[in-house]
Amino acid sequence: MNIQGFTKTTLLDYPGKIAAVIFLGGCNFRCPFCHNSSLVLSPDQPSGYSLEDILPILEKRRNLLDGVCISGGEPTLDPDLTALCKSIKSLGFSIKLDTNGTNPALLKELADNRLIDYVAMDIKTSLQNYPLLTGVSHPDINKIRQSAQWLLAGSIPFEFRTTVVRELHSDEDFIEIGRWLAGAPQYYLQVYQDSAQVIHPGFTPCSKSEMEHFLELLRPAVPSALLRGID
Repeated sequence: MNIQGFTKTTLLDYPGKIAAVIFLGGCNFRCPFCHNSSLVLSPDQPSGYSLEDILPILEKRRNLLDGVCISGGEPTLDPDLTALCKSIKSLGFSIKLDTNGTNPALLKELADNRLIDYVAMDIKTSLQNYPLLTGVSHPDINKIRQSAQWLLAGSIPFEFRTTVVRELHSDEDFIEIGRWLAGAPQYYLQVYQDSAQVIHPGFTPCSKSEMEHFLELLRPAVPSALLRGID
């Protein structure tokens, strides 16, 4: 298992829960604004983390934590993800999975076997602009559609979220996203933050007024859409 990071406690990553976070290396996208560049570009670097080290820590914190987030990278690429979920579930924790939605079959399998309890799916942009935002010439749009549609069908609690980058997103993107994800119960727009860890640093965050403008474009189709990370 390619564990590249571990956070013992977070109040932000799992809605309504105190959680730990396990970061798995590797991703099938190369989003230029990704803030976890080391997990994407150097997924096999020695990390110093192993499941054998982490599980005892989680067990000791059973009275402090409600859940565990599994993030990345793209966790569904790891062939040991199911085994990891089973190990975490054996300790009695709820599991939130972060994903880009490119493996709908595994999402359904994990949910059907009650190995995940919440999904956060990244919506990069409007479907037609996925090649630009993901750094991949031909992303599998059909699989991304399938994952979103399965979540919208209500099989498991979930959220959609989009990290908004001034140079990469437009009004048309959010109008199209609204049509695609109409009626989504939870959808968040998040402000991009530039840092040295970004794959291609130099992009800029939108202002609060710009974020509110994009939100208003979404709300006719997604009334529940909210901003996240804005004071």
